[in-house]
Amino acid sequence: MADAETNTPHFDAAAARVTLFSALLKATARHGKARIALEDAERQPISFGRLVLGALVLGRKLAALTQARERVGLLLPNVQGMAVTLFGLTAFGRVPALLNFTAGVKNLRAAGDLAELKTIVTSRRFVDQAKLDDELAALGEGRRVIFLEDVRKSITSLDKALGALASLAPGLAHRPHAAAPDDPAVVLFTSGTEGRPKGVVLTHANLVSNARQIFALAAGFLSERDIVMNPLPAFHSFGLTAGLLMPLLHGMKVVLYPSPLHYKQVPKLIGETGCTFLFATDTFLQGYARAADPDDLKSVRYVVAGAERVKPETRRMWEPYGTTILEGYGCTECSPVLACNTPVATRAGSVGRLLPGIEARLDPVEGINEGGKLCVRGPNVMAGYLSFDHPGRIAPPEDGWHDTGDIVALDDGFVTIKGRAKRFAKLGGEMVSLAAVESMVAGLWPGHNHVVVSLPDPRKGEQLVLVTENPAADRAALQEVAKAQGFPELWVPRAILVTGAIPVLGNGKIDYGSTRDLAASRRSLL
Repeated sequence: MADAETNTPHFDAAAARVTLFSALLKATARHGKARIALEDAERQPISFGRLVLGALVLGRKLAALTQARERVGLLLPNVQGMAVTLFGLTAFGRVPALLNFTAGVKNLRAAGDLAELKTIVTSRRFVDQAKLDDELAALGEGRRVIFLEDVRKSITSLDKALGALASLAPGLAHRPHAAAPDDPAVVLFTSGTEGRPKGVVLTHANLVSNARQIFALAAGFLSERDIVMNPLPAFHSFGLTAGLLMPLLHGMKVVLYPSPLHYKQVPKLIGETGCTFLFATDTFLQGYARAADPDDLKSVRYVVAGAERVKPETRRMWEPYGTTILEGYGCTECSPVLACNTPVATRAGSVGRLLPGIEARLDPVEGINEGGKLCVRGPNVMAGYLSFDHPGRIAPPEDGWHDTGDIVALDDGFVTIKGRAKRFAKLGGEMVSLAAVESMVAGLWPGHNHVVVSLPDPRKGEQLVLVTENPAADRAALQEVAKAQGFPELWVPRAILVTGAIPVLGNGKIDYGSTRDLAASRRSLL
């Protein structure tokens, strides 16, 4: 076990120990009620004052329909109404459980059961437009479904007057139901074993701390004058904390868009609103660069990319706009950001320095000589997982340490990812990094997407299969480049599967499970 390391740029951990709503109130007081907080594709921006007022009015109405500390399912897209609902529920001591509406009926039902949801808040318009009738029917079985359209219709002049009065002293308005900093703030769902989602419980202090940690690291190049484009869904922690909470809690305007997959519309909205900062993944960045009109992306100074490695081709596609792409890293259990490159502290091949306030250690992994498995501890590390076996119980990380499952090297606080512990194959007794093989393939065919998976093999234990979007992929060419770069023959995928599109999750990450299933289903053809 390596010695614990810390990174200590200025970060006031004590100041971050507040609730989400309290942090919003502080941002409103500092930057002014008239300052624009949110805008979306409807192009009707709302100010910080209106965001607070809307949260108080809607929160009180939803509080009357739910119980204190109840987990409330949110099935909403990335628009202003989602943000108002999120702050409204937390202001009155409810715990939003943000549901991944792209996950399918099975996973949504499992998430609802795991979080013991009694109430689902959604929108008729969204359900109709996204064609989620089947998902809502399955999720809503035995639960109360509240449509925001109905709640809005029920808001009276008295409700608005009470909300306006409360907004004059908002710190008192929600006190009877107010949460504490260490109370659960949200539940997010991430992939788990045996096909069941994990329920990650993040506290108010977790989320506010991570928002503050990100800003502390970025303070030299990010300011309240920036306009942030966030097309990432709030059910993904990157979209929630980095794309929504971090800029809002520091006085920045956030432009929301309901789907990162709309490659033409997102750049168009960036151009119309003059966004200077973008959060996205490599997959989405390539899509935007290809679909954008010449002037759409010229206002973007910086992109922070996470969830997957940024390809050299992606950087080349964004060069004409003068945009700097900064690669970062995190995981849902850490709220999620752990490290990020900055314009003044960048190391090629790394995902940047650890954020201030984070301790890290490397645990040894059999067969891995360089680096180890990254474990972290800090104010942004989750309260714990919801338990399938013990409903209502939260299983905290042992001694506050979260095992990320990632194999990394640490040098002067910079994190270089070598691969995931679960993304290694054991071939003939040797550990082979699937990510390293993918890098070799990407260097040979940079214009295409590739994923390497491992399948059981009766002789060697496992075999490598390359799933690629390159129709001209050839194993002989792979063998040649592997030999030239000094890779052993063992590292060359035994078979190649060409597909029109590699499966991608709703948050932009490669869907490794589905890709592996695809390879397994077509194994007889390989």
